[in-house]
Amino acid sequence: MPQLIDLRCAPISPGQGHAVGRALLREMVECYTGAPMPPMAVTDRGKPYFPDSGLHFSISHTPKHVFCALSHAPIGIDAEEADRNLNPKLADKILSPSEALRYRAAPDKREALLRLWVLKEARAKFTGQGLTGYPNHTDFSPDDPRVTVNHGCYLAVIQEEDYAL
Repeated sequence: MPQLIDLRCAPISPGQGHAVGRALLREMVECYTGAPMPPMAVTDRGKPYFPDSGLHFSISHTPKHVFCALSHAPIGIDAEEADRNLNPKLADKILSPSEALRYRAAPDKREALLRLWVLKEARAKFTGQGLTGYPNHTDFSPDDPRVTVNHGCYLAVIQEEDYAL
């Protein structure tokens, strides 16, 4: 499994996610390399990256927190506040048949849907493909160990290509 270099969280106020995320990334890169953060580029699908660098990163923000991961290999993270309410009808659109079975069997549907959602978002960031259409071609489980609770948020960290149907 690729080695995660650093994962950090910072509190934010509304509207600060982008700026605080970039500042957190800059701090992490400078701490790790001892050099200024290299220039960023963006893929045609909108994924930011460092050209000509062995460093990879992913940033996610919620209304209250920003998370940043730095790695030696591609990585994708996503976070959602644990108290967020998603419309249960979303499950019909975004879950694959196997995920829908696990979701319906879950004792806490809201939590299960949030956990599945952060996994799907983190995978989309990992691949750089984004969430085009409905992300119902994965095979995640609400109890996937890559989802943790961090600062009152569900946080998913994807570091390998798998779980696609």
